Amino acid sequence: MIVTFLGTGSGAPTTRRNVSGIGLRFLQAGKWWLFDCGEGTQHQLLRSPMKISQLEKIFITHLHGDHLYGLIGLLASRSLRNGEAAPLELYGPPGLDRYFRAVMETSPVHLQYPLELKIVSEGVVYEDEDVVVTCRMAKHRVPSFAYAVTEKEKPGAFLVDLAKQAGVPSGPMYGLLKRGERITLDDGTVLDGKDFVGEPQPGRKIVFSGDTEPCKAVRELASGADLLVHEATYSQRDKELAVRSGHSTAQEAAELAKQAGVKQLCLTHFSPRYEDEEGDFTLEDLLAEARAIHPSTVLAEDFGSVSVKRVRITEEMGHHE
Repeated sequence: MIVTFLGTGSGAPTTRRNVSGIGLRFLQAGKWWLFDCGEGTQHQLLRSPMKISQLEKIFITHLHGDHLYGLIGLLASRSLRNGEAAPLELYGPPGLDRYFRAVMETSPVHLQYPLELKIVSEGVVYEDEDVVVTCRMAKHRVPSFAYAVTEKEKPGAFLVDLAKQAGVPSGPMYGLLKRGERITLDDGTVLDGKDFVGEPQPGRKIVFSGDTEPCKAVRELASGADLLVHEATYSQRDKELAVRSGHSTAQEAAELAKQAGVKQLCLTHFSPRYEDEEGDFTLEDLLAEARAIHPSTVLAEDFGSVSVKRVRITEEMGHHE
């Protein structure tokens, strides 16, 4: 799974950062999901490795404009560019349905594909044979949800060489052993399938905080995550601004990640006040603030990616590696 950032700024776009939009790519499945859709997200897509035709689901964390105002344009473009595109599922907080209807009634868009809109509440919002998506209520000025995408555990690999050594003939008996069942060989030897299967492969877990003050719900949701993408709108020295606006500081995000046992922390949703590289406090200082508490921290950048692999995590965030 690869997390690719389409927008990493807060409030309004700047020359370096668009507003919120994060893609989660499932490479083997040839599909991807979008978390939030700020204004201009479809423009960012044109410069990314993701194709709008392969977008399968959209998850909206909350209804502030910098996370939402690109939605209708993206939905419309998905029709115009792809004809009979595949179905799309849209998830979000209460009010998303009213927003969608109001826009469609005022400026109708004829979608060339089925769209299913689902209003979320805390708990499981989606599940299939491979992953589970859960959400918890974060702490912001409006209802805001954090989402966790957790892969299901995969069974261990079948140990073919071990089976051959035990005298198991290739064929149906291999399948029985692989499923963990018992078999009896022609000489009466009984073999237990669990002895011929390697250790199960734990699934990966990626959590998206949305906009939030540091809170227990997000910390619990992020417990043991391979990657936590957490907003860090402000520095700790601007804590008063964070409290006033319902956001987190880099230090607070790092403290939460440490408490939750998160392997990798990626900060995003930065205030433009730190973008001046000649200023008295820069994004590099913001990164240092977080790394002092959680060393395995990177800063998100527009079009940057973080790969979450089953064995280890690699980062591809430019000069913040």
